[in-house]
Amino acid sequence: MQTLLRSAALTTTHLWFTVRATTAVSLDMYSGAALRGSFFHALWTRFCTNKSAVTCASCPLNEICPVSSIVAPLREDNVGGQDIQRPYVIIPPREGAHCYQPGEAFSFGMTLFGHIVNLLPYIMLSISELEAEGLGQRLNENAGRRGRFHVEQVEVIHPWTQQRQSIYTAGNPLVNTPIISVHVADCLERATQLNADSVTLTFLTPLRLVDREHLIKRAEFRPLLQRLLERYYALERHYGNAELILSKEERDQLLQQADAISCSNDQTIWQDLRSYSNRQKRATPIGGLIGQATFTGNLTELLPYLLIGELIHIGKNAVKGNGWYRIEASKQIE
Repeated sequence: MQTLLRSAALTTTHLWFTVRATTAVSLDMYSGAALRGSFFHALWTRFCTNKSAVTCASCPLNEICPVSSIVAPLREDNVGGQDIQRPYVIIPPREGAHCYQPGEAFSFGMTLFGHIVNLLPYIMLSISELEAEGLGQRLNENAGRRGRFHVEQVEVIHPWTQQRQSIYTAGNPLVNTPIISVHVADCLERATQLNADSVTLTFLTPLRLVDREHLIKRAEFRPLLQRLLERYYALERHYGNAELILSKEERDQLLQQADAISCSNDQTIWQDLRSYSNRQKRATPIGGLIGQATFTGNLTELLPYLLIGELIHIGKNAVKGNGWYRIEASKQIE
């Protein structure tokens, strides 16, 4: 399987925004949905040239439009419909539910997949609209408006080495070209440094998995890996190496290995959460598992995929920041 991954071309580029509240900004427990909405409206306001279109799908310009490419990508030849995996995920602030007071700083992230990083200048040039859009709950102290903030800095970071590169500072319109990206080859190399018999995943945001039409409400390895494989190869197809395909035989072999992995320590809990959708005009469930789970067994072939999942998120609402986990693995036993 690692031979297959050596042909991968998908990269992840991790942006980190440091901002400062200019009015009170009140965020919910998991604010990824709010941030995603703010990014969408900022890009749409700044760059959409056909605002009369009801949706990106109905717009004749969608195939050449940067707004559609980033927030609502479409492909006529996509299996199962036009919509494809979004080429980014949001990293919400770690403080959870919090009201930031004027002058208080906070941070959030945005991870871009593959060649979509070429559209980074559009994201940076929409920062003024992002600031004007506001964020979070409408507050009486803000005259019924969302909180406002000022973007002080945007960096590209490496999530494992913590290497950082500043690409934007307030008052400096020059956007530097990002050079720090994570490649699948990095995941393969990192996997050799980890214990292949045991791995602990810390779910930082809710992991919402559906397996055989049922919600998974306890830590199970096979459904997790199955959803991860589906998401990763879909992203690879559209934003990396379009020729890289996981065959049914290869998929079945990996899932057979996953079936042999047991959860030796489940410290996860189910957290119910709901998010209001302006498009659907109703609240939708976004809750899932949070906490830690330790999996044991022969993980040699599976560790690279778990490392990829750490970067791309998995499960429902991944684009909004759900399904974000961190690997807390011991070193490889000599």
